[in-house]
Amino acid sequence: MPTTGYLKRLTRKLTEDLGDVDAEQIAEQSRATGAQRAAECCRGDEVNMHGELRAVETCSRAAKVGVKAEFFDGSDTVLLKWLGRNRIPGIEPGRKLTVRGRLAEHDGLKVIYNPSYELYGDDDE
Repeated sequence: MPTTGYLKRLTRKLTEDLGDVDAEQIAEQSRATGAQRAAECCRGDEVNMHGELRAVETCSRAAKVGVKAEFFDGSDTVLLKWLGRNRIPGIEPGRKLTVRGRLAEHDGLKVIYNPSYELYGDDDE
């Protein structure tokens, strides 16, 4: 009865929380790249993660404090901070990227300062 399995999967997809479905898709994409999972990384680790920017905060030109971005790989959230910059082209919510750097911790949050990154568009996936 192959239709029973199909109906169960369809019902599950229709009733799942969209956030859970989104997290699952991002986690699958991350696994496909061979990247590390943020949930399994600890402070001090040199990391290579693939995920999506959920939010980006920029500062005024005068402040030059930096750009902050919330990065999500389907397993955990990591704060990315580029110091001394007021804007970075391509760093915007919804953008997929691979980040590399040393994982730190600040106020209980995972942070990567000045990560190197590679941007991906929808057609790069």
